[in-house]
Amino acid sequence: MTSLAPAVSGARARSTCANAAFADAVRDRVGARFDGLGNADAVQEQARVLLSDSDWIADLIAPLVDALRADPWFDPALRMTRDALRTAVVLADLPSVTLTASVTSAAALAGIDPPSTVVLSGRRALTRYVRGGEAQVRRWRLADADPRRCVEIARLTLHDGDLIELDGRREGRLIVAAASDVVAITATAKPGADALIHEFAIADGTPVRSATADDRASRAELLLALLRASGRSDAVDSFDAMTRDPAFHLRWAAMREWLMLDARAARPRLAEMAAKDPDPGVRAAAAQTLNRLDARIAAA
Repeated sequence: MTSLAPAVSGARARSTCANAAFADAVRDRVGARFDGLGNADAVQEQARVLLSDSDWIADLIAPLVDALRADPWFDPALRMTRDALRTAVVLADLPSVTLTASVTSAAALAGIDPPSTVVLSGRRALTRYVRGGEAQVRRWRLADADPRRCVEIARLTLHDGDLIELDGRREGRLIVAAASDVVAITATAKPGADALIHEFAIADGTPVRSATADDRASRAELLLALLRASGRSDAVDSFDAMTRDPAFHLRWAAMREWLMLDARAARPRLAEMAAKDPDPGVRAAAAQTLNRLDARIAAA
């Protein structure tokens, strides 16, 4: 094991140099285009120009590929995700956009059961299919008459070079079959994203579950739950502050935890939320909870 130390330490230095050069290339080729963009329309417009061709992607990652061929210890600074169907690499994660390259396996698609749900990501995205693989894509969107349900719309067949937009706030899609592997580059806009990811049943379009897409809010919810489970009644200021957060789901999550910790202390803020919270769903939930709480206090 000791004999490997020089190779590993040397590779670390070489990796640092190559990764720094890659970061500079990303900043010059991608970052400058999106600097200062604060709305999804502007991000989508620049993404469309960027993805009008994909040849530059090969030039961008070529130095990393060459470094990996030359050095088995090379460690590229790329965040990767992998599941049974798809391998994805984050090429750039900027304040306004995330640029991802992915490969979806046609063989894996052929070998699995069809999914039972479809996810609406809450974000707008633009994807260039470098290799479409003649893939079949099922699509859904929120029903006009009932936005709590999804309805299926016409399928797509993906061809090489297709550039397709997805509004993940209202639409979802699934690749269900492909003649060959699907290679894609996706630009996902961060501004204007919904706070929640929604999942719907394919069979009848009804909602299955929702989850936060905000890492900051997720961490805050976890910490609030820990404070409540620890009986930290001295953390009133923290609970109160989170019930005033810009994210509506975090405001209500904080109130739920506070009520479980000390309902009487939380009541004044609950009443305020029932009357004045900017989100109608939170106002309604707070009002219903306030009525139940007051009835329970009166009966005590």
